[in-house]
Amino acid sequence: MTEHSKPPKHSNALTYWIAGAIVAAIAIALMFPNVAVHFEIGGELFLRALKMIVVPLVFTSVMCGVLGLGDVRKLGKPGAAAVMYYLCTTVIAVIVGLAVVNVVRPGVGTIEQAQLDKFASATEKPHQILRRSLAEESGLSESAVASVFSDLPADDEEIPSTNVILKNLALMLVTDNLFGAAVETQLLPIIVFTLCFGALLTTMPEETRTITKFVTEANHALLSFVMALMKVAPIGIFCLVAARFGKAQADGRFFEELGQIGWYFAAVLIGLAIHAFIVLPLIFWIVRRENPYRFAASMSQALLTAFSTASSSATLPVTLECAESAGIPKRSTEFVIPLGATINMDGTALYEAAAAIFIAQAIGKDLTLAEQAIVAVTATLAAIGAAGIPEAGLVTMLIVLGAVGLPLEYIGLILAVDWLLDRFRTTVNVFGDSIGAAVVGVTIDDEELLPNAE
Repeated sequence: MTEHSKPPKHSNALTYWIAGAIVAAIAIALMFPNVAVHFEIGGELFLRALKMIVVPLVFTSVMCGVLGLGDVRKLGKPGAAAVMYYLCTTVIAVIVGLAVVNVVRPGVGTIEQAQLDKFASATEKPHQILRRSLAEESGLSESAVASVFSDLPADDEEIPSTNVILKNLALMLVTDNLFGAAVETQLLPIIVFTLCFGALLTTMPEETRTITKFVTEANHALLSFVMALMKVAPIGIFCLVAARFGKAQADGRFFEELGQIGWYFAAVLIGLAIHAFIVLPLIFWIVRRENPYRFAASMSQALLTAFSTASSSATLPVTLECAESAGIPKRSTEFVIPLGATINMDGTALYEAAAAIFIAQAIGKDLTLAEQAIVAVTATLAAIGAAGIPEAGLVTMLIVLGAVGLPLEYIGLILAVDWLLDRFRTTVNVFGDSIGAAVVGVTIDDEELLPNAE
């Protein structure tokens, strides 16, 4: 391994600083909520700095991963492994979510009828509620929020069928405007273009030496920028967490709502914990025969950043740096993690399945085994199509609820605590991406692990 290909040094001290910043931010938000909300500008600056480099980093990292394999035919094995991993873990996550919510039964006898009547008689449409909630939490522009809702019809009474969902997922692979996709941070079409373009370049190595060298050095520079940005991460993360928790505390509704749906909150956390601490580590150990919890510790900076930002896309730069520091082959991290940040949403799939069953239980509707199977399939597809931004999973929840005929207005039951659950499920999503890179890494032969460029 040459000097150029050595992974960057991973600072344990920085991890402790980030963890301390989160704890301090929550404490200040609970004690001085009106002060904490004023830290929002600092958090927004840090989040924008992370998002600023996502698109160029995705382009260069995926390109480096493809070019590093040398022969385009070598994409087949790791590509198939990545797709199989994404599909299997998402399905397992949905099954875990369904199992937990059927055992705990968080919606049975826990929601007062007055609470249900309030949502049933609400004048604001579910789409309108979610648009407002998404804009407030993510800070997205109106056009970006509209793009998240692009696969949902304007009429709240019409919910896409499974065929429509599959069609939309296929259309997501290709864009008619690559620059427009970059502006809206739609990573999937960018990744597809980069894979195709990189594969083409591998067929003409002599003519593309300059491009290869430029892309490789640009990727190296961007990762160096990420490492520099992480030096101020504790401050940015402190501001992000303090402002969001402070807002919840200042509003005064969070703990009141949590008292109403505490069992639902606990059920989702239990499901996420099972997937993150048992399922994913077991897959890691079976494939690599290494300690999965030591690997999780190596990914701690990315996991803490995911919790703070609630965005797998914004966390992507940190995930790449941590995975390389953890010793995962660079070609695997560059190829798998950007794709995973876009379509590998284990936590989101688990949450959507659990939330749908909870709402059914709360309104007294018993879903048959066949209907729960429909929930499982729809949650899997909807999670794949969810954007990697805060609370995007709520949008695709409409599809899951509509698939089994559950009233959409009751999605309001889970809104008050969703911002916090979103942070936990995003953390699980990011951990799943990193485990995926480790799993796919074993499909790349050792003799292929050469520097991307000299």
